[in-house]
Amino acid sequence: MGKATGFMEYDRQESPYRDALERIKDWNELYLPVSETIRLEQAARCMDCGTPFCHSGIIYNGLPSGCPLNNLIPEWNDLLYNGKWEDALSRLLMTNNFPEFTGRVCPAPCEGACTLGITNPKVTIKNNELAIIEMGFQEGWIHPFIPVKRTGKKIAVIGSGPSGLACAEQLNKVGHLVTIYERDDRPGGLLMYGIPNMKLDKKFVLRRTELMEKSGITFILNTEVGKDITKDELQSNFDAIVFCTGSTTPRDLKVENRNANGIYFAVDYLSKNTKSLLDSTHKDNQYISAKDKKVIVIGGGDTGNDCVATAIRQGCKSVHQFEIMPEASKERTTENPWPEFPRYKKTDYGQKEAIALFKEDPRIYQISTKGFEQDENQQVIALNTVKVEWSKDYDNNFFPREITGSNKKYQADLVLLAMGFIGPDSELVNHFALETDKRSNIKAEYKNHATNIDKVFAAGDTRRGQSLIVWAIQEGRQAARAVDLSLMGITYLP
Repeated sequence: MGKATGFMEYDRQESPYRDALERIKDWNELYLPVSETIRLEQAARCMDCGTPFCHSGIIYNGLPSGCPLNNLIPEWNDLLYNGKWEDALSRLLMTNNFPEFTGRVCPAPCEGACTLGITNPKVTIKNNELAIIEMGFQEGWIHPFIPVKRTGKKIAVIGSGPSGLACAEQLNKVGHLVTIYERDDRPGGLLMYGIPNMKLDKKFVLRRTELMEKSGITFILNTEVGKDITKDELQSNFDAIVFCTGSTTPRDLKVENRNANGIYFAVDYLSKNTKSLLDSTHKDNQYISAKDKKVIVIGGGDTGNDCVATAIRQGCKSVHQFEIMPEASKERTTENPWPEFPRYKKTDYGQKEAIALFKEDPRIYQISTKGFEQDENQQVIALNTVKVEWSKDYDNNFFPREITGSNKKYQADLVLLAMGFIGPDSELVNHFALETDKRSNIKAEYKNHATNIDKVFAAGDTRRGQSLIVWAIQEGRQAARAVDLSLMGITYLP
């Protein structure tokens, strides 16, 4: 497991970001490479901890501890330290179909469960993973996987996000004929249009989907299931159908003047910007611009941070990010012990860019928006807010309480709602007459993934709700196994 004394000899050294004030001038990738020597030293820090929690994928207090994909982290770190890159790649791909995605955008619950992290800076698992897969592409070790024999079974996968791609790839490996239906004009789903280009360059998404096409998987784009092709057509042409459509219905903010111009869901803002960037490098003007505008992002998560970074690159006049929750502590507290997913204050790339540009942290905590103000043209001009404090009810549940006299008005020309998602597309779910759970997700038992409709399965966010990319890939893999078992009576998929 790396070098026996590596964790004592080498300090943690993450792959650095480009300078904040330089990278905001373009849409290119954030990261800078490090030398092979540094990468091997970082792998050497993986200690012989006896019982590694990094690949456990256990749920503590509702959040994952360790990798849900059960990546064989100590094994490929040891191989990497010894310079056995191709062997490390083989180990990595045993559990993770797309390390080039997780190595860029996963929040790395594996690192939160790293044993070394109890007393020292944790191992750079995410950076090591990305280095291995990129070396594989660079050296030509990654090829299309074309099955020797086809089963004749045909499966339709609806949605080409991480769960749909993982499900399709696994089913293709065992010889089934897989067709992926995607309503957008490019494959990738959330990977393509939900994540900004500087965080995940779309050339890497296309590199993977083109490889899948060469492996025999068919992508049908610009096709919305339920409208362009019906349930009956799919059921008559395919032996099984897998819903991997994600959680696509954004949570709304139902307050006064919500319908004012200049208020958008974050997903629409981000997707239009990326599409225009890819189509014309923004020359077509078919995007929502923050140029010279006062921007307020409502929502403190990753999507809100992506909005901050995007608004800065578009040339906003100012940007603030509202978060209803309290500011987190600077390090783990006794209420959040290892190996739970670490809940402490993290300043992400977009927030660092705002600090560098505007000389202040864009985040404002414990704030709730009560309503919007608009001018005579129905254009949003301000937000009316109130500060909140968090208390516990008789059942020990936290709830926000407004602080009397804390009302404040914030000027804004552009407001972006980044408050998460509440479930899959209800029209599509109703078109198939699929049963849903109390959270409006498609009802299907975990690992079985079968819905109430025969030979129809569900995986990823559409089944479990908004979650991490590693869960999406893991569920796609599990759904593929369930489909294969259902169709063949036996399966060799992990």
